[in-house]
Amino acid sequence: MCSRFLDSHTKCRAPIISYLFVSLISSLFSTSSAACFNGNCQVLEACSAAADCRPGLYCGNCPALGRKQPVCTRGQATIVTSIVNDLPFNKYSWIMTHNSFSIVDAPSFTGAQRLTFYNQEDTVTNQLRNGVRGLMLDMYDFENDIWLCHSLQGQCFNFTAFQPAINTLKEVEAFLAENPTEIVTIVIEDYVRTPKGLINLFTNAGLDKYWFPVSNMPRDGEDWPTVIEMVQANRRLLVFTSDASKEAEEGIAYQWRYMVENEFGDPGVQRGSCPNRKESKPLNSRSASLFLQNYFPTDPVEADSCKEHSAPLADMVNTCYKAAGNVLPNFIAVNFYMRSDGGGVFDIMDKMNGHTLCGCSTVTACQEGSPFGSCNNTSVPNTSPLTNTAGSFTGSVQFSRSASPVHSPNWLLFFLVFCFLIIAVLSQL
Repeated sequence: MCSRFLDSHTKCRAPIISYLFVSLISSLFSTSSAACFNGNCQVLEACSAAADCRPGLYCGNCPALGRKQPVCTRGQATIVTSIVNDLPFNKYSWIMTHNSFSIVDAPSFTGAQRLTFYNQEDTVTNQLRNGVRGLMLDMYDFENDIWLCHSLQGQCFNFTAFQPAINTLKEVEAFLAENPTEIVTIVIEDYVRTPKGLINLFTNAGLDKYWFPVSNMPRDGEDWPTVIEMVQANRRLLVFTSDASKEAEEGIAYQWRYMVENEFGDPGVQRGSCPNRKESKPLNSRSASLFLQNYFPTDPVEADSCKEHSAPLADMVNTCYKAAGNVLPNFIAVNFYMRSDGGGVFDIMDKMNGHTLCGCSTVTACQEGSPFGSCNNTSVPNTSPLTNTAGSFTGSVQFSRSASPVHSPNWLLFFLVFCFLIIAVLSQL
């Protein structure tokens, strides 16, 4: 029998070296065969790049929860209207992005260094493609135009300005033109004082042809038209303003006549509490048929969002559901909507829509045309979102900066080099 000490029995070196090499190579290939790659990885499976994950997923991690290993994470919503489209619009739940335009690494249009908070990580076009259906936009008079700003005291500055609002509205117009069955809602924090400024802005962006007229919006908590009716009439853009005077002057709906809303910022994420915003009627009021739930802290932190969008978000949905008299929100407004520990806001939306639209635990269990409560077998969870056969939801978002997927070096080459180095060292003993 060979000694454990190689330097005492040189005749044992060759079999030991061979054994080590075979073991290392066996370990290499057993590891690689167990790993997923080439777009086959599912939710929560380890990944090193977005290309490892199945369509609708991206590669990310959640250090805020102590999870440093990147895993495949949901990045696209289920297209609920491809499953159920014959119910009133106010029966559905949608993702809304808070300050949709306030995007990390967005270029400066003023030449000044921007000093403000950021709330999102990808373009408005990508947000829409990934299933966001509500946009929060802050609009100001600035440089003889209407701009998107994340500012203060009702005034836009060079260092708080993002870009002219028409740029983002043209992104919305392009999306609606390419996706004739989709409906988008815009909520404006309105600081525009230019007469007819807003309505002219939307007309110039080509969005007037999709406009849902305020005169047809239901009052006193009545149901909206069905999704299919809105699509057939091409009334696929809902616009609300925080300025009550704009409804009579420009035909833009005053937000709190048609929806209730909880407090924004830190009060909206305080566990066990869901107070209404001061401008809003009580959440359990039945005189407004839409419900907007704000869920974002006052100070947005990218790295913390994955933690916020896990169990705490589900808890707050339940809290606000009870505060609203057992009504689920139609919109949940979030920062960094893609960040989660796996399913995030996308999974929560599936559960909410399943509960409301068909009485199932998830919307993917709904059976079109079947009685309420008739559900497909979901004993094996479907962790991948439905994809749009028309191609509207394609690709995956590659984040910038701290949100970038982890790209490891070519570990196969590194491992082989390491093996040969070990062999070379041992052969010299």
